[in-house]
Amino acid sequence: MQTVQESIYDHPVYYDLIFGSDWAAETKFLTAAFAKHVQGKTKRLLEPACGTGRLLYRMIKAGYACSGLDLNPKAIEFCNKRLKRHGIKPTAFVADMCNFQIDKPCDAGFNTINSFRHLSSEQLAVKHLKAMAQAIRPGGIYALGFHLTPLVGPTTDEESWTARRGHLQVNTQMWPRDKDPKARVERFNIRFDIYRPTGSMRIDDCLVLRSYTYKQFDSLVKKVPEWTIEAAYDFSYDIQEPIEIDESTEDVVYILKRQK
Repeated sequence: MQTVQESIYDHPVYYDLIFGSDWAAETKFLTAAFAKHVQGKTKRLLEPACGTGRLLYRMIKAGYACSGLDLNPKAIEFCNKRLKRHGIKPTAFVADMCNFQIDKPCDAGFNTINSFRHLSSEQLAVKHLKAMAQAIRPGGIYALGFHLTPLVGPTTDEESWTARRGHLQVNTQMWPRDKDPKARVERFNIRFDIYRPTGSMRIDDCLVLRSYTYKQFDSLVKKVPEWTIEAAYDFSYDIQEPIEIDESTEDVVYILKRQK
C-alpha cells in the first residue's frame, strides 16, 4: 500500500466521507437548538471552519441562509462545487476564523467537531470568539462542540471507524502521539486507509490541538463579555437533555449566547 505524509484536509473527498456520518443527528440538534435558544427567528447561519460543507449544505437544504469559511481552499472548492451541483449559489469562502468579515450579522453560528481546538493559543481563541461576536446578532447563539480534557476518570483517546460510499471505503484510526498539559498541546496521529477498485493508499497525518479543561474554557469565555454560556449538551445531541459540566465531562456542545 502506498503511504503519503499529507494533511487529511487536503483530501476533501475522503475527509467528507469519514466525518460525514453524523450529519443527520447534528442538523436535527442544531435546528432544535436554534428554536430553543435563539431570541427571535433563525434565518441566517454561519459556520466557521466549515470544511467540505457537510453540515452547511444540509442546513441550506433545510431552508436556512447559510455561509461558511475555512482556511483550506481545497475544502472550500469541494463545498462550493457540491452546492453548484444542487443548484445552490456558492456561499463558502476562504478566510481565517480569527479574522473575517461578513456583510450582515447572522442569527446563529455553529462549529461542532473540534475545529476550535486547532487555534493554538489563548490569544487566537479570544480573537475567534470576538470575530464570532461581530458576526452574530445580540440574542443569537454560537453552538461550539469539542472535546474537553476531563480532570477525573478515563479519557477517550483512541478511535477507529469505517465509512463507505459506493466503491470507496475509508478506514480511519486516531491515537495520541504525545500530550503536554502544561503547554496545553496534544498531538494525535490520524490515518486514512483508502480502498478503491483501482487500488489502495494510506494517508498519515498529525493533528495538533490545544487542550481545554472545563475551567480553562470558562475562563476563556469570561475574557469575551459579548458571550455567556447558556447551556451545554453532550454528543448524543439530545436537545431535551442538557448536561451539567463537571470534572468528568469530555464531549460537549456549548451554547454560547450573544449578549446585547
